[in-house]
Amino acid sequence: MLEGTPLNEEWVSAGAARAGAAETVSAVERAVREHSRLVYRVAWAILRNHHDAEDATQEVFLRVLKLRRELEGVRSPKTWLARIAFRVALDRRPRRREVPIDDRAASPSVASLADPRAGADDLAASAQVQALLGRAIAALPDDLRHAVQLSTLEELNSSEIATLLGIPEGTVRTRLMRARGLLREALSPALGARHEH
Repeated sequence: MLEGTPLNEEWVSAGAARAGAAETVSAVERAVREHSRLVYRVAWAILRNHHDAEDATQEVFLRVLKLRRELEGVRSPKTWLARIAFRVALDRRPRRREVPIDDRAASPSVASLADPRAGADDLAASAQVQALLGRAIAALPDDLRHAVQLSTLEELNSSEIATLLGIPEGTVRTRLMRARGLLREALSPALGARHEH
C-alpha cells in the first residue's frame, strides 16, 4: 500500500473478521487440547463403550465448532463442555428397560460372593465385587446413577455436577446420598454375609 493512500474499509473489516475467526478457532483448539479427556470420560461414564464415547467426543467438538462464538463468553469451559458431553452421550445412549435395584441385588452373583473361605481383603479386591458394583450402579434410576458416575468415575465435585445437570447443588448431594444408600443395601447381602462368618 502506498503511503498516504486511505485504508480500504472493506479490507480492514475483512482482515479483522479473519483475525477474529482465527482467534475463535484457536479457542476451540485450546478447548480440545485441554478438555478432550474430560469430554471422553463423561461420554464413557454414560455410554460405557470406548467407540461410542469416542464418537460422542467428536460430536461434542463438532458442536463446539458450530457454537465457537459462545465459547468466548463461557466462564468455565470445562463445565460447559462436560455439560454438552453429558447431553450428547444421553442422546446417543440406547434406551433400556429399567430394572429395579432389588431384582439385581437378589441375583445369584450376590449369593456367590458370600464365600466364607475368602478373606475380606480378597472379597474387596475381587473382580466379582467390581462387577456387582457396576451392575448395582447400572440398576440405579437415571438421576441417581448419573450423579454417582459423575462424582465417582469422573471425579467432579457437587458444584460441577450441579452445573452439568442444571440442578441445585443440594439436589446433587441428596442424589448422591440416596444412591450410596441404595448401593449399600444392594451390596449388603454379599458383604454382610461375609462379616457374619
